[in-house]
Amino acid sequence: MSEFQLKNGMKLYLEDHGSGQPVIMMHGWSSSHEIYSEPVEILKGKARFIIYDHRGHSGSKNANKEAATMETLASDLNEIIKGLGLSDVTLVGWSMGSGVAMNYVRDYGCSALKQIVLCDMTPKQINDNEWKLGLYRGKYTAEDMKREEGKDPLRLYQQFVVGAVPKLGKIPGFLLRPKLKKLLAKCDQGVLSSLAVSMKSQDNRDVIGKITVPLTYFYPTPGSLFSPDLAEWYRSNTKAPFNSVEFPDGTHMFIAEHPDLFAKELEKLL
Repeated sequence: MSEFQLKNGMKLYLEDHGSGQPVIMMHGWSSSHEIYSEPVEILKGKARFIIYDHRGHSGSKNANKEAATMETLASDLNEIIKGLGLSDVTLVGWSMGSGVAMNYVRDYGCSALKQIVLCDMTPKQINDNEWKLGLYRGKYTAEDMKREEGKDPLRLYQQFVVGAVPKLGKIPGFLLRPKLKKLLAKCDQGVLSSLAVSMKSQDNRDVIGKITVPLTYFYPTPGSLFSPDLAEWYRSNTKAPFNSVEFPDGTHMFIAEHPDLFAKELEKLL
């Protein structure tokens, strides 16, 4: 299968590999299902892996006829689970994909899930006087979000990418921006913008305590966008069985940086 049709008629790009217990793997903002291609290739035969592109992204770029929010993506996920007749799902979310998982739990509960794996994501991106585990390691505030309104999307994307992979900051802007422009062209800009606002506006800290299936948190060290201290926060605020896995020498892109280790740690959970 290379697509899944939503009830509204829009089609999402979707790949369905293998058989057995279902594992749904969700990518991050401005990314695609390809972040999981190598781990799935390593793990083929171990389970049924379902990877797809969120609306407005890559193979689902044209699935953009409706305004997109994090709740929208959670609804899309619910349609996939129900449409494919899945149960006991291992739900894996990286970055924004983790936010989708949190919204799914908030709106639909955990009855269709076996376990959840969150990968390098905070439940609340906006930092304030009481919360310092948000975006850019506690430095991104509501004032920063306000200042971003109306700014050049490419410049903002460059800031995000360099934050995710700091070594890219050593590349001169005139060389980096054309490459980033090509990556951005794979996505619908309206969808990216609406999702960015939706994601940054959310506070899902209370959702973590509502998770009733085992929760695992994968995180890189030293990390980049988010603090590794989130692992301990999740441990302290999760009522369900919890485990965390550290990926040394990693940035926010640790899945692409260490696909073998990611596959190995995921296999332990299956």
